[in-house]
Parts: sequence; structure tokens; C-alpha cells
Amino acid sequence: MKSIITISREFGSGGREIGRTLARDLDIPFYDKELLEIASKESGICEELFVKNDESYTNSFLFSLVMGNYPVAADGRINPDLPLNHKIFLAQFDTIKKLAEQGPCVIVGRCADYVLKNFPNVVNFFLTGNMPEKKRRILKRYDIEKNKAEDFIRKTDKRRASYYNYYTDLKWGNASNYDLCINTSKTGIDGAVQLMKDYIDIKEGYKAE
Repeated sequence: MKSIITISREFGSGGREIGRTLARDLDIPFYDKELLEIASKESGICEELFVKNDESYTNSFLFSLVMGNYPVAADGRINPDLPLNHKIFLAQFDTIKKLAEQGPCVIVGRCADYVLKNFPNVVNFFLTGNMPEKKRRILKRYDIEKNKAEDFIRKTDKRRASYYNYYTDLKWGNASNYDLCINTSKTGIDGAVQLMKDYIDIKEGYKAE
């Protein structure tokens, strides 16, 4: 298995569980919120600030990172004069690239598909789901009132979409951006994982021919 796998996901579609299961089955590293901890340690920036800014946009800085024109100090390090939120995005961006350079892994969210668009052997998945199933999953995981679950899901997806759309030149959830889109309400967790493994096998086999 040579692929670096990114998973974009609607809130409540099971992205974290599916990503963790896929990584376990393939015996490769898994990164979701773990990525924030790594970026914090490498950058020296408080992890709470990464959590606070997680997949929430404030400006178009990530786009400039991908284009390679972000400002750095003379010694190549992050410019100390950058605003804090810019430093956070740059640290996360660099962490995603470093993790991918280490070999096959599964990365959930955080524009990883866009950050790694020029990397070979990247497979990008998007997970969606029907509202009833997403609500049931969210109500099991979060302590919120049942009548507020749907609004919570829609607002979270809107935040993720705004983050992705603003920091990249792509549209979040647009099928053409991904290798495969899966409705987890139709497949279940195990079915989605199996589909992803099958697709990875097909793609890697096709490239090897």
C-alpha cells in the first residue's frame, strides 16, 4: 500500500471512525485532531489556539501557502512578524506535508487534499450522509438537545465549507475534487471502509500497469 489518503467529510458522516478503521486495517498512521497536537509541538504554539482555529477561516492565507509565496524570515523559518493566526495555518500546513513525506497515512479534513495536491499517490475521499443517520450519530457523541442536532450539523458543515472554499480554489463537497464520494448512510461504517480499500487497490493496480 503506497497511498496517502485524505478524507473530507460532512459532520456526522462518520469520518473519524472510518478514517481510524481504515488506517488500522491498512496498518498506517492516522491523523485527525492528532495533527493539531503535532503542529503545536513542532511550532511551539499553544495547542488550544490550534483547536480554536480548527477548520475555521479568517483570511486567504492558506491559499498563499499552497502557492508558495508566504513570507518567511531570512533563515527560512516562519516570519516572527506574521499574525498569530497566520503562524497557526502555516504550522498546520507544514505538518500535513511532513506527515505525507513520511509515507502512507490517513489524514482527515483540514484541506489536506488541497495541501497535498502535487504529491504522488494521494487518494482523496469525501464522505456524506443522510440527515437522520447523521443526527443519530451526533446525538450519541455530543451532549446536545435532539431538536438542535440538525442545526448543529448544518452550521458545522457551513463552517467547514467556508474554510475550504476560502482557503483553496476549489469547492468543498464538489465530486470532481475527489477520487470517490461515499454516502455512509447507504454503506454503513464497515461498507465505507471496504469501498475505500477496494478503490485504493484498484487505483494502485491501475498505476502499476
